[in-house]
Amino acid sequence: MANVSVYNMEGKEVSTMEISDSVFAAPVNEHLVHMAVQLQLANKRQGTQKAKTRSEVRGGGRKPWRQKGTGHARQGSIRAPQWTGGGVVFAPVPRDYSFKMNKKEKAAAMRSVLSSKVSENKFIVVDEITMDEYKTKKIISMLDALNTKKALIVLDDADEKVIKSASNIQGVKAAFVKKDEVSVSATISVYDILKYDTVVIAKKAVENIEEVYA
Repeated sequence: MANVSVYNMEGKEVSTMEISDSVFAAPVNEHLVHMAVQLQLANKRQGTQKAKTRSEVRGGGRKPWRQKGTGHARQGSIRAPQWTGGGVVFAPVPRDYSFKMNKKEKAAAMRSVLSSKVSENKFIVVDEITMDEYKTKKIISMLDALNTKKALIVLDDADEKVIKSASNIQGVKAAFVKKDEVSVSATISVYDILKYDTVVIAKKAVENIEEVYA
């Protein structure tokens, strides 16, 4: 098991902690990481785009001119695709873009991106990330002290004060991994871990991740 430094919100090193090699030093499976990113982006798509084909466009029931003898090319309808106002060839229709990955694949993808961040020294553990009030300046001060800008802040609980304060900062997002006796709830994703340069994570959230993804 590797040791990582643990800092406080003022950026001072206060201790160290051991992190699990099975989660934070796992082999990187690029294929599963790619699938996990595709999954999140595809599941976000509304799939509501629609255009009319020639059978759905209003009008055009009468042949515009007779077949022969006019000097024009033969036409069957003014709503054919080559006409202005005509139907669209292979028009898009509403569809569901979402697909599924099994739990083991999702867990392996998560271990891959977490291991990458640790190996790149872009994984910062903070002993506790809490706030008594909504204060964006306090989040900015913490990130400055930790020498990072574009960061994903991972909490061990859905702390609304931290989440809303972080949402005011461009390039910063807060998520959480919460575990209790009954269930696990989390808002972190493979896509967000890749998107943000650094992961700033509460010490207890590291322990929750180890329990969930080990």
